[in-house]
Amino acid sequence: MHSHHRSEKNLFLSIILNVGITLAQIIGGILSGSLALLSDALHNFTDVVSLVISYTASKYARKSATYNKTFGYKRAEIIAAFINSSSLIIIAVILMMEAVERFLDPQSINSTLVIWLSALAIVFNGLSVLLLLKDRKTNLNLASAYFHLLTDMLASVAVLVGGILMKLYGIFWLDSVLTFAIALYLIYVGVSLFRDSFKILMQFTPSHIKIDEIVLRVNQIEPVKNIHHIHVWQLNEHELHLEAEIDFKEDLTLSTFEDILEEIEDLLHKEFGINHITIQPEFKKSDNKNIIVQD
Repeated sequence: MHSHHRSEKNLFLSIILNVGITLAQIIGGILSGSLALLSDALHNFTDVVSLVISYTASKYARKSATYNKTFGYKRAEIIAAFINSSSLIIIAVILMMEAVERFLDPQSINSTLVIWLSALAIVFNGLSVLLLLKDRKTNLNLASAYFHLLTDMLASVAVLVGGILMKLYGIFWLDSVLTFAIALYLIYVGVSLFRDSFKILMQFTPSHIKIDEIVLRVNQIEPVKNIHHIHVWQLNEHELHLEAEIDFKEDLTLSTFEDILEEIEDLLHKEFGINHITIQPEFKKSDNKNIIVQD
């Protein structure tokens, strides 16, 4: 819980930092005429939106379950990651279109203003990245916010380099090239996060889980005859669920079944990381035991 509160505090600080960056870059982009600076400002604005979404989702994720919300809001952070990754891709496509248009019609740019504002953005984004660095590996929501900020910092570095080159050599078309490169990287990061969050929302079997291996290992336990009708899904980053039917070789007492169930739970947790298990026991039930996965 302490870790969760720290993450929320860091998210809030990142929001404040990025609001300042966005306002400065919008004003600077208009005054300087730099599309790269405006695109960076637009990306920073999406960062603010994504951070607010992440912060709100983090708050909701801690709400307790109720009778009409039996899982509570445990998927709030996954939904936030899905929205944030989608916005990365959409913004990237818009930036690419603008970059091509500006490349065909280069504009004179106040490179001095571009240099100073991009340097400021690097410092502020760098602080935001450091705030979320520790928690990004354990939370997809925070990872989406982290990559928003990291790509923005890298974009600001590119804008800074471009500003220096434009000041020294007057090659203003470089502004458009840098914008296009920033957009390509946004798509690369956004697609990865979109795919991961989409898989969880669709309740796909996690990529590291092999159903046939689960079947093989559980069927080796006595007196299990057959495990079938298996479903494995992720509720969020921390909860991995399995439900299945198990046909037994003999008519077990409830206490015996509970002993075997404990063995199965221990096996699935240690070898596959599954921590929520629901098993329906069967004996001589007339259904197809060869159907491993079924709707």
